[in-house]
Amino acid sequence: MSATNTNSALLTVLGVGHLVTGHRPWLRFVVTAETWNVLLAGLAKSRWSLLGLWGEPGMVHLAAHEFETGTPGIASLPCSAGEFPSVGRWHPPAQRLERAIADLVGLQPAAGPDLRPWLDHGCWPLRHPLGSPTAPAEALPPYPFLPTEGESLHQIPVGPVHAGIIEPGHFRFTANGEAVVRLEERLGYVHKGIESLLNGASLERAARLVGRVSGDSTVAYALAFARAVEAATETEIPARAHWLRALMAELERLANHCGDIGAICNDAAFALMLAHCAVLRERVLRASAACFGHRLLMDCVVPGGVTVDLPADGVPILRALLAEMRRAFPPLVELYDNTASLQDRAANTGTLNPTLVQQFGCGGVIGRAAGRAFDARREPGYPPYDQLEFEVPVRRESDVNARVWIRIREVEQSLALIEGILERLPSGPVHGALNQSGRLVEGMALVEGFRGDILVWLRLAADGTVARCHPRDPSWFQWPLLEAAIEGNIVADFPLCNKSFNCSYSGHDL
Repeated sequence: MSATNTNSALLTVLGVGHLVTGHRPWLRFVVTAETWNVLLAGLAKSRWSLLGLWGEPGMVHLAAHEFETGTPGIASLPCSAGEFPSVGRWHPPAQRLERAIADLVGLQPAAGPDLRPWLDHGCWPLRHPLGSPTAPAEALPPYPFLPTEGESLHQIPVGPVHAGIIEPGHFRFTANGEAVVRLEERLGYVHKGIESLLNGASLERAARLVGRVSGDSTVAYALAFARAVEAATETEIPARAHWLRALMAELERLANHCGDIGAICNDAAFALMLAHCAVLRERVLRASAACFGHRLLMDCVVPGGVTVDLPADGVPILRALLAEMRRAFPPLVELYDNTASLQDRAANTGTLNPTLVQQFGCGGVIGRAAGRAFDARREPGYPPYDQLEFEVPVRRESDVNARVWIRIREVEQSLALIEGILERLPSGPVHGALNQSGRLVEGMALVEGFRGDILVWLRLAADGTVARCHPRDPSWFQWPLLEAAIEGNIVADFPLCNKSFNCSYSGHDL
């Protein structure tokens, strides 16, 4: 939908501010504190959902999406006093984001409900690395976990180092016997300083960095970055490049969903599904390597198009993959559905309140398993998905079983999409030159990864380098809901619930 939609209440609120020229494709306004508070009231009443919240020296930015019209809009609030009215005070999904702003930029959320550090664990050589950096005056005190009152309660600390080869994260369980009363997460252990590294980077280096924010979503992240650059520079890329990007994105989705389905079943002590799904995932990765030169498709999507074309033997390789998947996948679905021990573990486990899903604007599998059908491929949409037919599967049960079934249906949709792309793949070049604006420009993009919607906002300097870039992983709005999903379940079901979410540590920690 057009960014200038005159029926949008969100843009009506933002429109009293100062329109920032050179920001594309959606409108950004510099607003007053009064307008900011009106915007927060709309978030609190669920008139629009939060897409992102980030800061830079002297300014905080908020991106929102209006439900009724599908319109995105961005508000920017000057923070001359080093603080801004807390978003999290009225809209809980913003609490961790504004805590990250306080750590990274030094802007404080006034009257914020939670002022504990989030990404800063007291190990950085500098405080506020994206703002006005200062050497740490003193070590941070031990992290104060939230108290829980009640009889016969005990705590179980898990992590950040885990038994498996996985990323670090700390989980503090409060339990009554085996029943979980509260789960509190402590993340940030794999903070890499991505946004600092992006400052001043060339587009080539920045594309490589953004593509590695979360390595299992490298195509989706690279696509979001590339589309933001192309929006900022008003660059039209070749048609074939759009279709090849979608092909890569669906291969990435296919590989990850196959892996997740097997891993969820493995956490329910059904290793047979893990073995079979791992074989299918491996076949997808090998086909990706044969067609595009990299198993995970890293550095294939860049601003201006793609770096590698589909070779002459690529179509038969991918058609053979589709045939193999369509032969081997349905029996695995039947095995999952007809295995009583799996259903006993997955059904009615880790049930998430759909109201929370709507409030947090939670996307991807977790959102769709709870009835939220948002998919960035459709809204706001981007090519070539506007020329492809596909369904966005939705369920209502919002439990582990529902999240497995959403993945199953999305595997089926990805197979159909890949087939459709191969049938309609246009000829022509796969990369074009970017327009050189010679001035400060800004761009934003929203792309659907296998976890959900990925947002990238950037500002390009006059020389074409990155002046500022903020990538936002879907896990920011999913990790908090894992805490809610596990309440009332037994401790032993946490691995199952956690894997059914499969949030990204790396994408969250930045």
